[in-house]
Formats: sequence, C-alpha cells, structure tokens
Amino acid sequence: MHADDSSRSYEDLLAEGASVPTEGWDFSWFEGRATEARPSWGYAVSLAGRLADATAVLDLQTGGGEVLDFALSRTTPHLPASARTSRPTLTVATEGWPPNVAKATALLGPRGVAVVASPEDAPLPFADAAFDLVTSRHPVRPHWTEIARVLRPGGTYFAQHVGPSSVFELVEYFLGPQPEAGRRARHPDLERAGAEAAGLEIVELRAERLRMEFHDIAAVVHFLRKVVWMVPGFTVEAYGPRLRELHERIRAEGPFVAHSTRHLFDARKPTP
Repeated sequence: MHADDSSRSYEDLLAEGASVPTEGWDFSWFEGRATEARPSWGYAVSLAGRLADATAVLDLQTGGGEVLDFALSRTTPHLPASARTSRPTLTVATEGWPPNVAKATALLGPRGVAVVASPEDAPLPFADAAFDLVTSRHPVRPHWTEIARVLRPGGTYFAQHVGPSSVFELVEYFLGPQPEAGRRARHPDLERAGAEAAGLEIVELRAERLRMEFHDIAAVVHFLRKVVWMVPGFTVEAYGPRLRELHERIRAEGPFVAHSTRHLFDARKPTP
C-alpha cells in the first residue's frame, strides 16, 4: 500500500484514482501503489539495439511516445559508448487517440520523429515497402497485412504484445467468468498464424506470465480508466459496490494479485 494510504478514506482514494490523467503510457504514478513484474527480454532496451541497425522505422500505436523516446535516448552522449545506438535516418510513429497524439508529438518532435494521427483500425497511411523496421509495444491488435505491406523485403516486425487472459483476475472480479473465446483472444499461436498468413516469417516468439499486485483501490480505478479495454465502459459509478468490496478486501487481506501475459514478436518479411 502507498505510504500515506493506510489512514485515507475509501472516498479519498476513489476520488484520486478517478482524477489522475490517463494520457500516454507513463505508469510512474503507480509507484508504491501497484507492481508488475517485467518480461525477461527487456523490450525497450532491446528496441534500442534494433534501432541501431535500421534506416527507416515505424512505431505503431506509440501511446505518448514514452517507449520510443526511451529507446532513442540511448543515443545521447552521456551514455557509455557500449550503451549507445546510432539513429535511423527516418523515424515515424502513429497514434489514434488525440490526447496521446499531442503528448507523443511534444515528446518525440524534438528527436526528429514525425507523429502521424492514424486510427488503430485504419489502413496505414504509408507507401508499400517504406520501412525496414516496424515496432509496437502493446498494440490493441496487430494488422498483419498492413504491417507486411509497409515492410521492405528483409525487414523486421519487432514488438511486445499483450497476451491472452491478461489481468483476468481483475477483469473477472468485475465482469464475472469470461467465455473461452475471450480467454484465447491475443493468444500467441493465433497471432503467429495471422502473421504467417500475411507472408511474414517468425524468427522468435516468446511468452511470459507475470505477477501484478494492486495495493489500494485508487490504483485499481486508475488502471481500469487507463487500460480501457479491460472492463469496457468502466466508471466509478457503475461499479461502486464492487469497488467498495474490493477496497475492504485489500485492507483486510493485502494486495489484490493478478497476472499479466506478454509475448515478444520478432518476424521478418522474406526477400524474393
């Protein structure tokens, strides 16, 4: 639990969780309130290494641009030479949610990255074979035919995806048991098949299940407001009784434990 939360009322915690801004993919607010184990492959650091070998990069559904910004920051002079990468000649990012477009533009613009407003379900507004590296961290869904289309022959799709039944302990607390089809959505085997159907070759596909802990009800509320597809239509008003019960449970028993699932995609577009 956050250091100051043991004496705070349910109403105060609820109000805080409901008022914290949700733009971008900066999760620093959760420090001391919630924890999530990180995948062993270290996506952001690995991405920085991939940028060193790329000339034209497209980052899909970039959020507020935080992950791409981190990877590009590893080119800065204060880092030891062994930790630096060279920059690609062209770097472009897409994002569909207007508040995130603004945030990503402010963050990535000074690094020379063009941020393009593009709905997540729309065709990509780029020419065929425009990029030799396409990346994404936690896309809502990968549009494999479009990814394959904008990749150059020999190009790579390198991404970290949310896996099946991710944080379903929390989802099912609010929504009840989910159907098997919902549990299998985002399964790496299904996504592998989609990628291969679009003509991509899978170089590596790794999956992990990771422990999460929610230490107070404010963290639960903010998480569900930020990751909106977990409990569609979530509001404090709609789920008031369940939130109150969960608050009392956390106070009595300790953190609410859930598990996220992640998989790392490394796919290649074959050369003719």
